[in-house]
Amino acid sequence: MSKLREIRERHNLTQEELSEKSGISVRTIQRIESGTEPKGPKDQKPINFSLLKIINISSVVFAFLPPVNIALPLSLMFIMKQVNPLTKQIVSVQIIWSILAIIIFMLSAFMKNWFSLGNKFSLVVMVVLVLSNVFIILRNAAEIDKKGKLYFKLNFSII
Repeated sequence: MSKLREIRERHNLTQEELSEKSGISVRTIQRIESGTEPKGPKDQKPINFSLLKIINISSVVFAFLPPVNIALPLSLMFIMKQVNPLTKQIVSVQIIWSILAIIIFMLSAFMKNWFSLGNKFSLVVMVVLVLSNVFIILRNAAEIDKKGKLYFKLNFSII
């Protein structure tokens, strides 16, 4: 009897219940319990969360330069060989933030006459945008530390 089956039966779980709780298909559980090698990506490396945090935090250095805050983590992703869904999400979030920041900043140029700040309005908007990017990066870093996932993520990947 396989070790997995012993543990599963000790916890009074069916293969279907274990599948629901673990997120692994019933067929994969059956393969493991029968001693057969489960199918799936063989070359997929485990995620190195220390490197993931470095890639994420690297965006802070150039938080005020939208193209570079994308290029640096993207380069590190390939240099450190950490091409996985989480690093792709980190870069995708930075791409979306950069696009939105450029649009908001351009709109602020038209709106500066609406507010009493005048020419200072563009500076205020720029500071708020940079601080929002730093917040996103640091919040994701904290979530990677605590739960091994991102707090701010997209339902799709641009990369």
